[in-house]
Amino acid sequence: MALESINPATGERLESFQEWSDQQVDEVIGQTQQAWLAWRETSFAERARLMRRAAEVLRDNAESYARTIALEMGKPISEGRSEIINKCAQFCDFFADHAEGFLAGEVIASDAARSYVAHRPLGVILAVMPWNFPFLQVFRFAAPALMAGNAGLLKHSANVPRCALQVEEVFTRAGFPANVFRTLMIGSGKVARVIEHPAVKAVTLTGSDLAGRKVAAKAGEMLKKTVMELGGSDPFVVLADADLDEAAQAAARARCVNSGQSCIAAKRFIVENPVYDAFLEKLTTHMAALVMGDPLDEGTQVGALARADLLRELHVQVEASVARGAKLVLGGRPVAGPGSFYPPSILIDVAPGMPAYDEELFGPVAAVIRARDAADALRIANDTPFGLGGSVWTRDIAAGEAFAARIEAGAVFVNGMVKSDPRLPFGGVKLSGFGRELSHYGIKEFVNIQTVWIR
Repeated sequence: MALESINPATGERLESFQEWSDQQVDEVIGQTQQAWLAWRETSFAERARLMRRAAEVLRDNAESYARTIALEMGKPISEGRSEIINKCAQFCDFFADHAEGFLAGEVIASDAARSYVAHRPLGVILAVMPWNFPFLQVFRFAAPALMAGNAGLLKHSANVPRCALQVEEVFTRAGFPANVFRTLMIGSGKVARVIEHPAVKAVTLTGSDLAGRKVAAKAGEMLKKTVMELGGSDPFVVLADADLDEAAQAAARARCVNSGQSCIAAKRFIVENPVYDAFLEKLTTHMAALVMGDPLDEGTQVGALARADLLRELHVQVEASVARGAKLVLGGRPVAGPGSFYPPSILIDVAPGMPAYDEELFGPVAAVIRARDAADALRIANDTPFGLGGSVWTRDIAAGEAFAARIEAGAVFVNGMVKSDPRLPFGGVKLSGFGRELSHYGIKEFVNIQTVWIR
């Protein structure tokens, strides 16, 4: 099997990498295990020094890394640059600054002369990561995991092999000990075997709920800890008193960020009846004005979808929704010519039984749903198997906060787009997964919370 790097904006094959043999994989896992035995003994100060250096490497090479992201999965270069500088480097600095405090021992009174809780590293952690944020997703795991004293193995998506190797390069350039973080050049078929390896102590996955089921099942069989950040069908609820100009402008950005290929992109726009028509008109104007084009062009706001098969799957979902009664008011057809381009699109009259209502649409397609009132909007917001993020838009902050408390999701934003922030935990409920990344909650997912009792 080959891991193919293909430019989705042109269809051009950039590079091909041969998948590693089982022997090569085992050798690297063994090397990472040996590296961890020394890494776990390093001080927080030394780990922080190297992690801050990783942040410097990211910032110094942001242009090069953003170009690789654009070429390999179609993200507009301005968004790729932001991913490197405003997310990955920020994650590194944040956990360099706070890991020691987050993992400090906790003294607890008991029948002992002294008793406390310590946080010890688990060992080698396998990260199975997706293509849509090919640097961000990895550093969201790697920065806290390495600062906690763990070592990391990355199995990246097969369509971003250059990104996968460049992520490893960041840690090498930063001066981390050899093999503390390694990329495994393998496809999905070898993941189960890696999970079975006795040196691998835990697994984190970001991806679809189908992939999550498979990896969680294998990890469960091996009794290994997992964190699952899976798909989402985030509700964007517009209440009758919302600032429609602000909400519609944010809605267009929230649906089309990363060309709509984000688990926490707003996907279902649930609007109270009194303002439905006005909001739809404003949203259509903003979506239609977005510039689609070459991901390497600074003016591009919507790039190519990451693979041709993903475009086909999205269009099948749109056509099936229309066949079952939904109406297109914008877009809805792949762009003719080379590349995997799908225009910003809007579906209305969306109802249960349609893919646009029931499934996650991973592309720049907005499903706009009319709600009778706020209670109906809440019902629709929760009428999904997913529960990653959600937002509510209203001028009444108290009412918005009360509404947010009843949305079944891992994160709810009032008058703001759902986003990740290293200070706040990130993760979902229902089919959107379990466990948390980021903040002090995330760094504690992959440590041994050890009780120490002394007479």
